[in-house]
Amino acid sequence: MTPLALAARRGGPEVLAEALVASRADTLATFAAVERAVPDLQIPLRAELNPPLWELGHIGWFQEYWLARNPEHARGCRADPQVARRAPGRAAADALYDSSRVPHDSRWQLPLPDAPATRADLARQLDATLELLRHAAADDDALYFFRLALLHEDMHHEAALYMARGLGIAVDDARWLARALPEPPPPLALAACDWALGSRHGDGFAFDNELPGCTVALAPFAIDAQVVRWAEFLPFVDAGGYHDARSWTEAGQRWRERQPVRGPRYLRRGEAGWEHWCAGRWSALDLREAATHLTWHEAQAWCRWAGRRLPTEAEWECAACSAPVAFRWGDAWEWTASAFAPFAGFVPHPYRDYSVPWFDGRPVLRGASPLTQPRMRHPRYRNFFMAERSDVPAGFRSCAR
Repeated sequence: MTPLALAARRGGPEVLAEALVASRADTLATFAAVERAVPDLQIPLRAELNPPLWELGHIGWFQEYWLARNPEHARGCRADPQVARRAPGRAAADALYDSSRVPHDSRWQLPLPDAPATRADLARQLDATLELLRHAAADDDALYFFRLALLHEDMHHEAALYMARGLGIAVDDARWLARALPEPPPPLALAACDWALGSRHGDGFAFDNELPGCTVALAPFAIDAQVVRWAEFLPFVDAGGYHDARSWTEAGQRWRERQPVRGPRYLRRGEAGWEHWCAGRWSALDLREAATHLTWHEAQAWCRWAGRRLPTEAEWECAACSAPVAFRWGDAWEWTASAFAPFAGFVPHPYRDYSVPWFDGRPVLRGASPLTQPRMRHPRYRNFFMAERSDVPAGFRSCAR
């Protein structure tokens, strides 16, 4: 994990204050890039998008709802989620920004405040949060919701970046660029072990789905030392893999048949070779970069073609924690073979809609992408998306069968 990830989960009030300010600066900078590209902020209604003004307002609303408006915020994960809240700074804010109550498609018709008013709301909300933080005790309960609000904003920042890519908008910041990977090193061979999967109570902040952890008996396994690059993925495409039913699961075949173009998202074969679509234009693809914006179905199909398999999340976490130098991660969110499900003894935290609604069999992803804030890059973090999502910068690594 990065030092910033450790600080976000275990840092005291001063560390968190600095991180909250930095996170907000990135939120506003990315919003400004979208605003320059789309001055009226009107974007198409798609399942994978949110209106930029709604996204911005929701971030501030969430922070205010769980901190300044929450009389039990100092109780941390023991707080009553239904406790009566103080009034919001903006009237009717709950009806505008509560993602649990505002259906996705309705967000395009809401009477949202304009950009200057929304930015003013966020400044007021952050000031209130920082004032609370100045008087907060330096213990995990007292700091729980500050950490949650910080990481929640970091998640939305990454979503804003990949939504911008989907709209062809350039965000001019080198921190979020993909990196070239070396030639694949030899796979890592790990011995059989009883792996302590997930997080444990009393070790700083953890998301509810990481707790209380469990022990998984792992057989010996060999896992790729880095994610699959385009150099390894595209031979599958060139071999006709998107047209060969033998490589696809039944669900994968159904997904494939619904696609207007059979091939990786954002890629095309140009006259001089493979090109990718980024910032609204086509340019030469660097085959050394991680293969990303792939669905779980595409990852599974490549593995079948290559005679490999996806790792389980326990295998991924074991390798990441046991061989932190040799096991390279952070170049893509990585699909695993594991379904997103609660560990035995799971207890939902006050933000009930973070995990519980999504325990529906969708795959777990591990790792981080180049768009992920360093504060979010923690080896025990469990990400989760529907298997057909390709807007997310997700790729994979494989294991020997």
